[in-house]
Amino acid sequence: MATTTQAVTESTQLPEITAPRSVAPQDARALSKLFFGRLATAEEGTAEYQYARNTLIEMNMSLVRYAAGRFRNRADDMEDIVQVGMIGLIKAIDRFELSRDTQFATFAVPYIVGEIKRFFRDTSWAVHVPRRLQEARVELAKATEELSTRLGRAPRVAELAALMNLTEDEVIETQVAANGYHSTSLDAAVHGDPAEGEAALADFIGEEDPALELVEDFHTLAPLIAELDERDREILHLRFVEELTQSQIGERLGVSQMHVSRLLTRTLKRLRAGMLTPAG
Repeated sequence: MATTTQAVTESTQLPEITAPRSVAPQDARALSKLFFGRLATAEEGTAEYQYARNTLIEMNMSLVRYAAGRFRNRADDMEDIVQVGMIGLIKAIDRFELSRDTQFATFAVPYIVGEIKRFFRDTSWAVHVPRRLQEARVELAKATEELSTRLGRAPRVAELAALMNLTEDEVIETQVAANGYHSTSLDAAVHGDPAEGEAALADFIGEEDPALELVEDFHTLAPLIAELDERDREILHLRFVEELTQSQIGERLGVSQMHVSRLLTRTLKRLRAGMLTPAG
């Protein structure tokens, strides 16, 4: 084997692999059995254990590249996908037992693919949604494609629900959640009227909310009301919260309607002046 030497060290009794990453897959399968055997007997943390584990990782990196190749059509950087797949490979090595009646490659690939899929599930969504809806989105896409091909039209919610064994409400919930998979910037260019040139998406959605001005007014008014005495605050509450008439307020407080009118006029004038005074 061009990439190995048959020299056996006294400390490890394992072949010294000079270039583990270059070992051919068929050779890696045979060597992996030998290294897994020693990994099972070596004491964790020793140089022998680390050599066996690290060599197994490097020899089997071709499994990661193979599994990552399934996702080459994704927009994510392939280097990131391979790095995530390596985590799956390491988990597989740490959990594999020679006593299993299976090849290591058969055992490891599901771990690697699972780790990559978990990466996509946790990072690809523009908006976080529950995991059950993330998984349902995939089933929804499959069901939609199958029914569209079979029916020659877009499937109805009831038809999707029947195929997916979900209620119609659950299908609708999944459809809404699927909108969170991709996002678009409000600054994204939108081709509008050629005479007006290119516009941004934000120019076509939303509108001014007059209630926003009320937020500023309430924020300014709150400390001014807090400065009033208890009777003036009570009169304001009775007039503008409970919506009593001045006569009813007078009866409640035991004063005349005229007196209530004077107190209200004085209080509102004070508040108005405070609202119009620039913050110092």
